Order: sequence, then C-alpha cells, then structure tokens
Amino acid sequence: MNAPLRHALAAAERGWRVFPLRPGTKRPALHGEARCPRTGACAGGHVKWEDRATTDPEQITRAWAQAPFNIGLATGPSRLVVVDLDVPKDGAAGLTGAEVFAGLCERAGQPLPPTFRVGTASGGQHLYFAAPSSPRLGNSAGLLGELVDTRAWGGYVVAPGSVTSSGAYAVLDDVPVLPLPGWLLEGLTARQKPSRPCAALLVAPVVSGSRAARAALERECCNVQAAPAKQANNTLNRSAFLVGRFVAWGDLDRHVVEEAFQGAGEARGLTAAECRATIRSALDSSIRKARPREAA
Repeated sequence: MNAPLRHALAAAERGWRVFPLRPGTKRPALHGEARCPRTGACAGGHVKWEDRATTDPEQITRAWAQAPFNIGLATGPSRLVVVDLDVPKDGAAGLTGAEVFAGLCERAGQPLPPTFRVGTASGGQHLYFAAPSSPRLGNSAGLLGELVDTRAWGGYVVAPGSVTSSGAYAVLDDVPVLPLPGWLLEGLTARQKPSRPCAALLVAPVVSGSRAARAALERECCNVQAAPAKQANNTLNRSAFLVGRFVAWGDLDRHVVEEAFQGAGEARGLTAAECRATIRSALDSSIRKARPREAA
C-alpha cells in the first residue's frame, strides 16, 4: 500500500471525507463541470468534489491505485471547521498566522486550544475543530485576523500525508478534535458593527503638537479603523509610519501616538500584541528615515 493511500484511508477511518488532489499539488484531480463526461458518478449530472468526497475504503483504494494522489479533505461534509494559520509570503516581515491566533486567544482570555493540529508545507498550521450543529459555517478569509482563514462548507484542506514542492503536510499533535470554541464561533458569525465616527482619539491622552500633526494623527487613526479586515495590519503599519515623522520632529510625543494607534487598531479587530508590534516597528522605521522638516 502506498503512503498517500494509507493516509487517505486513515483520514476516512476518522470519518473525514476525502478526494484525490493532483500529485504534488493542492488542486483537485477530479474533472470540472465544463469537461464532465456525464457518465459514472456524474450520469445524472455533474457531481462536484465536495459531493464526491467519501469515506468508502473501496472507492478510496480504487482511486489512489491510479496514481500517488495528494489528499483533499472536504471540511463541510466531514463536519469540520479547520483554522488555517498561514505565514507571510516570500519571507516578508510581519506576524505569522499562529502568532495572530495566539493574540486572539489572549484577548479572549482563552488558552491555545489543544486540538488536532497539522503542519502545512509552507510552514503554517491547520487546527481542526468539530463543527457546531448550527449555524452552518462557510469559509472565511481574514475575518478573525490577518493570515487566519477558516475552511468549512464549500472548502477543503490538504490532508496529512500530502507532499507539494514546498514540503509535506504532517500531523503535529495527534490528539482528539475539539468542538469549535464558542468565542471562535462568535467571531465567525458576528455581524459587522454599523459604521460609526472615528473614536480612536477619544480614549487617547490629550494630544500636544502642531495642528498639522494632530490632524495627521486623527486622520490616520480613522484610516486604520475603516480599513478592510485583510488590510488592517498593513494599514496600521503604513499609517503609523506616516505619522512617525511628526514624532521625529518633536511635534507629537511618541507614547501619545502609540496609544492612539493602539486604540484604533484594537477597535478595528487587531489583537493587542499585533498592534504593539506593528506600531513599534513602523515608528522606529519612520523616525530613523525621517528627513529634516525643511526637506520634507
């Protein structure tokens, strides 16, 4: 028995529905609707990968006997919610998804969930949770935080035992799958709050400095609060960098700027740890690179 088949059968034994991915890739090996032959499983109409995923050992054995396919795990039919913790692309600086998630746990006053955990080929992690009976969850991208996505109905993950050009998917913690924590469910289902005027500076100390500096700080804090979820951290970094020159020129106290941006970032949904790290890095860089006021 080849290794991918063994892993596919092991996943099926857990009740997880699997389907083949092209060898060495993350792409489904099943045909798309445009090329559907309307025969076999599709005799009554095209059947998508989510519906063709199975726990039947005979079907799995027949499929993986054809090629060393990677393993796709259909999360919805498997009654799973998988939290995908990614890493910055191409070695870019910034927090990893795992660090962002740790900050979310800290902010919620909860420990890191000791659930089934898989290391991904890119160096990220997949955290497996049992899906709630209701509501029926779909996929999300950046809703919980930057580099933190989820896969449920309509999605799939690459299962352990799969190998791509970037590396292998392997089990890191072979422990029982926990139910999705309530605080995570709330984060995935809460409706976005109605927009409201920027309030970042209402909780900050009285701001000293020039009128231009005060206006810039207020404007950039509002930009942070209004940023799309997936761009919140990048916006915080850019906005803090822009205001940093006023700190370098002595128009604003650094601690005042840090507290204002901390409030704006947390109001947007970033964790306290994310905000502190991003603000510190952006201000350090801005102050270091700031040109004299006369040359600005």
